[in-house]
Amino acid sequence: MDFGFTINAPRAIYLDKMDPVLRDRVIARERTTLLCIGCGSCTATCTAGQFTPFSLRKVQHLVRRGEYETAKKSLKDCMLCGKCRMVCPRGVNTRAVIHVLLEIL
Repeated sequence: MDFGFTINAPRAIYLDKMDPVLRDRVIARERTTLLCIGCGSCTATCTAGQFTPFSLRKVQHLVRRGEYETAKKSLKDCMLCGKCRMVCPRGVNTRAVIHVLLEIL
């Protein structure tokens, strides 16, 4: 019987099993990434986000969770226009973070 929904696999984070090496390399190369509070201003002004499912906020969270492959796939949609950097209330150098992620991942 079809009830109109499906059960998704759990997305529990097991920090003991996560490999933090890549995340720590990103932080070491661009310290401003630690200032991000996940407010979503970057995603709200993103030009690429208007035409694709790209979300820099989601990418930041994926990297913090250790989901590097999903983050890498999402980064291909970024146009590196720099709007996200201009609107960030915490002064995160988002373009530098994206460049570091593209280089490391």
